[in-house]
Amino acid sequence: MREIMYRDAIREALAEEMRRDPRVFLMGEDVAEHGGNFLVTTGLYEEFGEGRIFDTPLSESALVGAGVGAAMMGMRPVVEVMFADFVTIAMDAIVNHAAKVYYMSGGEVTAPLVIRLAAYGAGRRSGAHHSQSIESYLTNVPGLTIVMPSTAYDAKGLLKTAIRSPNPVLFLEHKMLYAKKGEVPEGEYLLPIGVADVKRQGSNLTLVAFGRMVDVSLAAAKTLEIQGVSAEVIDLRSLQPLDEDTILSSVKKTGRLVIVHEAPVRGGFGGEVAAVVAEKALGYLDAPIKRVGAPWVPVPFSPPLEDAYVPQEADVVKAAMAVMAS
Repeated sequence: MREIMYRDAIREALAEEMRRDPRVFLMGEDVAEHGGNFLVTTGLYEEFGEGRIFDTPLSESALVGAGVGAAMMGMRPVVEVMFADFVTIAMDAIVNHAAKVYYMSGGEVTAPLVIRLAAYGAGRRSGAHHSQSIESYLTNVPGLTIVMPSTAYDAKGLLKTAIRSPNPVLFLEHKMLYAKKGEVPEGEYLLPIGVADVKRQGSNLTLVAFGRMVDVSLAAAKTLEIQGVSAEVIDLRSLQPLDEDTILSSVKKTGRLVIVHEAPVRGGFGGEVAAVVAEKALGYLDAPIKRVGAPWVPVPFSPPLEDAYVPQEADVVKAAMAVMAS
């Protein structure tokens, strides 16, 4: 099995889908000749030309709006928003048009586009406007699919499925994962959206995470094992649809749950996971549910403060041991 970087897996998915379906095209800020701000689209312009991959003005509302319109007219656009933070500028097109058109037209019109939110999350000392984890803005919008892969393998398989989906898909890529290597098989494969992956089996405690926090949780699970705690790590992979069955099955086995995400704890998606477990598996819990996330402040620019802001392995271990002691 070959090893490639997360960014290369995304590029492969884009290239394969563009070769397969002439309706697929890519647009965004600096995605063409420059190859993208994080070099994800390098080489695609040379293969597909300006008719299939092109740069847009620096206006997220315009480029996302154009993508929604193209999707409604039968195309399969992939729109890149250079930094996920700026999805707020395009919320009207996403929330009031892409997400609703199928319902408001009685199923006669759809908007099958992928919006790549590249990139989200902290870690590069980029400050408050280029470092946020914004998934919870979007998970309360019916009609949207939200995908957040943590590995190169998942990124390729899920992006290919997203491009073929009949629904609008928000595909979130963490900037600190782009250079991460992982095993990706040669050739085409698809992964189902809405199916979580158990990245590590365990029996004493369930750790639920997504995106970059999957790696943090896996590192914490190794440390916990040394301390005699067997932690199961679940990678949600998509937040909408949410694989409740995998979460509930694990909690019923372990009796304890810690949810880890990079966004602030208050209002974060961990609250939804906790609610699902509280409503459907409360009797199986041997301890209160704990959430690990960022504090209630914007992402700091200062390196030491940013490191303190982002949940670390030690934070997950501390929460897990507190749950085990309850």
